[in-house]
Amino acid sequence: MKINDEHMYHGAALNQIAEDPHFTAINAFRTNGELSRASFIINDDIGIYLKYAGKPLGPFDEYKFTFHADHLAELDRLAGRCARVFLGLVCVQGDHICCLPYADLQHMVDLRRKNAGVDEEQYQILVVLPTRKSFRVYINPRGAKGRKMGERVVNRNEFPSCLFV
Repeated sequence: MKINDEHMYHGAALNQIAEDPHFTAINAFRTNGELSRASFIINDDIGIYLKYAGKPLGPFDEYKFTFHADHLAELDRLAGRCARVFLGLVCVQGDHICCLPYADLQHMVDLRRKNAGVDEEQYQILVVLPTRKSFRVYINPRGAKGRKMGERVVNRNEFPSCLFV
């Protein structure tokens, strides 16, 4: 089978999960009768949805993670199957993985929907990794780059232990 970037960067996250002493099992999540390429079930009751961004972009050095409607629908199905669901946002050039509870993504998307006044086809979560500081995770208001809504501060060393707490 051909190896693509998704295999390598998701594999980095999955390897760290497997090395945690609380880890017992991992399975790909089945959605709509097919194996997901992004969702996994850890220890039978923890869901993780993995995405990666190669390098920070733009004037604010942001890693950009785009969630389309089908991604959000898959996350909803994963949440229906697992007690807890997280996002594993692999920041490749930063050599770190930002772990965000699914509820935080939902909150940011809700803020954007209220701000925009409509459902949009996609939502972009932005992650900044300042030198020797925690991640900053947020969404922009519609038509307002450089402004933040729903900002969360996430410890850069939480992953993967935060999955098992």
